[in-house]
Amino acid sequence: MKLIHVDRVPPVPWRNGGGVTRELWAWPSAKEWQVRISVADIAQDGPFSAFPGVDRWFTVLQGEGVVLEFAHGFAHDTQVLGPDDAPLRFDGAAAPGCRLRAGATRDLNLMALRSAGQGRMQRVQAGVPWRSPASVRALFAAEPLQLLADAAAPLDLPAWTLAVHPSAAHQTWTVPGPGGAPRAWWLAFEPEGTMQS
Repeated sequence: MKLIHVDRVPPVPWRNGGGVTRELWAWPSAKEWQVRISVADIAQDGPFSAFPGVDRWFTVLQGEGVVLEFAHGFAHDTQVLGPDDAPLRFDGAAAPGCRLRAGATRDLNLMALRSAGQGRMQRVQAGVPWRSPASVRALFAAEPLQLLADAAAPLDLPAWTLAVHPSAAHQTWTVPGPGGAPRAWWLAFEPEGTMQS
């Protein structure tokens, strides 16, 4: 299991100056990735970058949230996302416009190359085991918590940490607790050659 803390990853400014991105993890490499996990700090309104051929998941970690505007011909589809909303999945080529609801936000992104496999992001439910056939699996924690992975010793994660394992297919992962939704998210990527029919 590899641990990556957000504040130890150097921020890269956006080309439009609207924020910065910290690339926490990319597989199999940073230059030719099939899956990429990053945290963005958005400081002002502006469009997202386009990623053709990529499925993208986006969730608000901190702040009041954003309004995303997707253009479909002459019509617009608007999505309002706050810190308590489920992750939004969308086509990375869409490059929606982004408006801040009330100040800067910090956001979690999962991007998966569609031709290479399938990705997934979902909110953690404390005490509920998470099983997946995906080989690439991760947990992002925005608050301190503990991860139980099969028979391994419990792993304590500080806030703003990503725990990632590139070969964790069919393992059972759990965040212990009495229930509820901690500020944490499961992420997964199943490469094309390993997907079950």
